[in-house]
Order: sequence, then C-alpha cells, then structure tokens
Amino acid sequence: MKVGVVSDVHSNLVALEAVLEDMPDVDRLVCAGDVVGYNAWPAECVDVLRERNVPTVMGNHDRMVATGRNFRGNGMAQAGVEHANAELNDVQRTWIENLPRERTLADGRLKVVHDHPEDQDRYTYPEDFSASLLGAEDVLVLGHTHVQHHERFDEGVVLNPGSVGQPRDRDPRAAFAVLDLDTLEVTEHRVEYDVERVAGAVRDAGLPARTADRLAEGR
Repeated sequence: MKVGVVSDVHSNLVALEAVLEDMPDVDRLVCAGDVVGYNAWPAECVDVLRERNVPTVMGNHDRMVATGRNFRGNGMAQAGVEHANAELNDVQRTWIENLPRERTLADGRLKVVHDHPEDQDRYTYPEDFSASLLGAEDVLVLGHTHVQHHERFDEGVVLNPGSVGQPRDRDPRAAFAVLDLDTLEVTEHRVEYDVERVAGAVRDAGLPARTADRLAEGR
C-alpha cells in the first residue's frame, strides 16, 4: 500500500493544489494536521481534505479554532486563527472540531499525530527522531516543525513529510512524502507553486506582511 503524506497545509490552497497535482498514484492520503492558520484560504483547504475523506489529525492551529482560544505572543499565528474563525462555515468548523489528536491506520501499522506521540505541542525535530517514538506501529507520521525528514530504524520509520503551506527548512517549495507500507520505503518530494500569488492573497486578506514574506524564504 502506498500512502501520500501531507502536513501543515496552513490555509495555503495554491500549495495544496500543487502537491495533489504532483502526487504519484497512491492508495490513500493522510494529513498530520494544521490544516488552517497563517494563510488566506482556511475554508477551501478544509473542503479539499474533507471532501476527499482524508484521515486528518488536529494540529495546534486547528485546536485554537476548535476551542475558541488563540495564541499568545505570536501575531502571525493569532491573525491566522482570527481569519480562519471569520472564514469557516458551520460544516467546516464542525469538521475541525471533530479531528482527533491521533489516528492509527492500516491495521495498526501507521500512527499519525501532529507533534509528539506523548507530549502535545512538543516540537520533534530530525535530531529528536528515534525508535523510542514508535509504539506498536511500524510507522509514526508527525508534523509541527515544518521540517521534512524521515529515518528508518530496526523497529520502523519516523516520518515528517514537511509543510505543504509554510516550509521552514530554507526550501520554499511545498513538501510532501510517499510511504510504501509494504517495504517501509519513503520518498520525500518538493514541488514549486506560485508563492507570489499566495503572498498577494495574504496581504489582500489583511494578514501580517511577515506571513507573506516568509513564504519565499522557506522559514
């Protein structure tokens, strides 16, 4: 079984569409959370995943929308949550509210979380990847750091597909991965998209200029 893996879409519809167009043939898609936040198209990104019935977990930005809370001390994140709250309809909001913290798929072989399997909101960077993150599953998928990386251990694979909508590894191209569950092989992918179109939409929506500027920097 081949699984397309995405994460941290962050309301970037243009990047999400580019990823889905570039995605090789897969048997299913999964998303490691943060569908909304930062960029201009939260409702549209929710609809893309919702209408495709993509198994998705709740990221921290999704949780802010679902709980009516917001971030402290991060103006870009705060503005993205406020924009999502203004844009989502009742159906889209209910979808967000019903996202679980984690999912176990493929007969227990694949676990998906947003951040860390045991410590919510903890950033799990590539240097933190270890077999100890794995439980009974063969593959752990996580996001949150926006840094694309995977490692294979005797016990299985830990995979971060990177961010679709706001990469932070100095590569502005949208990131995703493809996992072969039969062989546990992972291929990391990057695809270019119209960053300037997204930056313009961010500014037109009244979102912070820095949210637009960082897209071209990949940080």
